Amino acid sequence: MKKLAIIILTIIVTTGYAQKNRSDQPEIRVAMQPAAWAYDTARVKFVNHRSVPAVQGLEGGALMHLRDLNFTDGTIEFDIELPEQGFVGIRFRQTNDHATGEDFYIRSFWPINPRNRTLTQYTSMVDSLSLWDLTDDYQAPAPLYQNRWNHVKLVVNGRQMRVFVNDTAVLHVPVLESEQTTGKISFSGNAIFANLVVRPGVTEDLPATAGYDPTQYDPYYLRDWSVTKPVDFPAGRDVVDTDLPDSTTQWTPIQAEHRGLVNLSERFGKTLTDERRLVWLKTTITSDTEQTKRLALGFSDEVWVLINGQLLHVDKNYFGTPSMKEPRGRCNLANTSFELPLQAGENELVIGVANYFYGWGIIVRLDDTEELAAK
Repeated sequence: MKKLAIIILTIIVTTGYAQKNRSDQPEIRVAMQPAAWAYDTARVKFVNHRSVPAVQGLEGGALMHLRDLNFTDGTIEFDIELPEQGFVGIRFRQTNDHATGEDFYIRSFWPINPRNRTLTQYTSMVDSLSLWDLTDDYQAPAPLYQNRWNHVKLVVNGRQMRVFVNDTAVLHVPVLESEQTTGKISFSGNAIFANLVVRPGVTEDLPATAGYDPTQYDPYYLRDWSVTKPVDFPAGRDVVDTDLPDSTTQWTPIQAEHRGLVNLSERFGKTLTDERRLVWLKTTITSDTEQTKRLALGFSDEVWVLINGQLLHVDKNYFGTPSMKEPRGRCNLANTSFELPLQAGENELVIGVANYFYGWGIIVRLDDTEELAAK
C-alpha cells in the first residue's frame, strides 16, 4: 500500500510539473454568477442545473460576455447541455466590441445525429458577421447528446485549434482565419453552460504556426487578382453595360488566402441587412495556344463572369432558395463549373461578385495548367 501511495504521489507531482512547464499562469475557474458576465437580463438567466451553477441562454440566441479576461493561447473547457434547438457555442479572441474574432458552435437541431457532418463548425467573424458560408471545410460530426451534459475542450495555439467533444477529437483547424490573436470570450445561443475553465498557455502538443493547406502548392488555383471598391447594387437589379469596369476603373491587388479563398468580407466588411453590394475582380491568364479549360467556381452570393470582354456565365447561390448551390449555399468549388475559352496570348478574366447575405468571396480553380504560362 505504501509503494502504491508513492507511485500515485509521483504521478500527481509529475503531472503538475508538466502543466507548470507549459504555463506559468494559474488555471482560471470562471464563476457562473452574474458579476462575472455582461449580458441581457431578458435573454440570460443564472440557474442551478443538475446541482451545478450554470448560465442559460434563452430563446433568441442570447450572447453572454465574460468580463475581465483576455484569452490568447491555451485551453478552454466547459460543459454544455442542449435543451433547445439552435446554434450554440463559444466565441474567443474577440475584439472589445465582440465584432471580430473566432467562433466554434454546434448546430443543435433535433434529433441530434452524431454522424452528421454539419453538427459542429468553426468560422471566423468579421464586423459582427459570421463567415459560416465561406468555411465549408471546417465542419465535423461529434458524439453529442441531448438533455445531458456534454464536455467541450478547445486547445488553441497561435494559428491552430483542436476541438474535443466528450473526450473525442472532432475537429482540427490548421489555420484560424480571424486576424485577432487575443481577446474576449463569449457564450452564444439558447443552451445551458457550466464548469468553464481556462488554462492560459496550456496548448498540449499543438503547434503555433499555421498547419497544412492542401491548396498551397496546387497551381490550378487562380490566386492573384485585382479588385474594385464595392458599390451599392439594389436587390433585384441585374448587371448592365454601365456597371462593367472600364478604362477609368480603379483596381487594387487582392490575393487568395488559405483554402484558395478570395475573402471579400475580410477586405470590405459587412454588407448591411437588406442591402446588396457589387465588386469586380480581374486576373490575366496567358495561354500558349487557343484552347478551352474547365473552370470550377465557388462563390457567395452572385457572379457575372466575362472572358476577354464577353459575358460567359451568370449564376446565383442564394441560401434557402431554389438557386442555392451544393453544399447548401456555401462557397465551394462544387457550386458550379463551365468551359473557359482562351485565345493564344493574354486573356482577361473578370468576375462581378454581389453580396447580400453573410460571407462574400470566391474560389477559382482550373482543371489543369497545360500550355498556360506561369504568372
